[in-house]
Amino acid sequence: MADQNQIAKGDDFQKQADKKLKGWALFGSKHEDASELYEKAANFYKIGKSWDKAGAVYVKLAECYLKMDSKHEAANAYADAAHCYKKTNTSECVSYLEKALDIFMEIGRLSMSARYCKEIAELYEQEDNLKQAMVYYDKAADLYQGEEANTSANQCYLKIAQFAAQLEQYQKAIDIFENIARQSLNNNLLKYGVKGHLLNAGICQLCKGDVVAITNALDKYQDMDPTFSGSREYRLLADLAASIDEEDVVKFTDAIKEYDSMSKLDAWKTTLLLRVKDMLKAKEMEEDDLT
Repeated sequence: MADQNQIAKGDDFQKQADKKLKGWALFGSKHEDASELYEKAANFYKIGKSWDKAGAVYVKLAECYLKMDSKHEAANAYADAAHCYKKTNTSECVSYLEKALDIFMEIGRLSMSARYCKEIAELYEQEDNLKQAMVYYDKAADLYQGEEANTSANQCYLKIAQFAAQLEQYQKAIDIFENIARQSLNNNLLKYGVKGHLLNAGICQLCKGDVVAITNALDKYQDMDPTFSGSREYRLLADLAASIDEEDVVKFTDAIKEYDSMSKLDAWKTTLLLRVKDMLKAKEMEEDDLT
């Protein structure tokens, strides 16, 4: 519930700040004086849960900081505005996060820019706008790599791979999963995730429906990681590849059930495997029609 008493206090401080900006400053800076008043106004608006008013005041605060050439503070104020709008208006939130990250880029604070790129990507992800989410995860990944924050970069790339597969951009997803698997092999902390990345890449290969490519991929994955051929992940992919080659829907379903009883398949994998199963069913029906 909005607290009108707190909002009224915010209104009062905002009026004082607006008045300061319109007047003359004989001593000190009118922008500095106004910025202090805007800060107070924003705090009262936040306490009063008037998020749009708080966001608008933070924008005014950012503009004051820009007049004073305090770019770091201006970027933070735009980010504060965005976080207020996050509760009421996603497009306004994105707009001010972009302003914040642009300023942080300009002053060389790349890790802050990356953080806000990732936040924008997450907002688009929540809205199911996967194409835009991929654009911003990609920007964030580039910035994280520039800062040698490879773990954060790879988290963004994995998101891109996940969305690419959902959008049927299978080769793009495969390239990312294989690349991250390759990077992880020589890292003691990350090498346990290699089988999972190769499984994801393999499922994307299955979605392409090319049995020769799937078989070649499995050979390549064994070369990359000699332990892969003894894993449940390899067995699943090999069984699924064989069932596609034989156009056997029952065998395909049984292989998934067996794997799922030991290691639960997540929603993403299940969705992609259902696509493959539907392709297989369609092929089976074509065969029936021909006979």
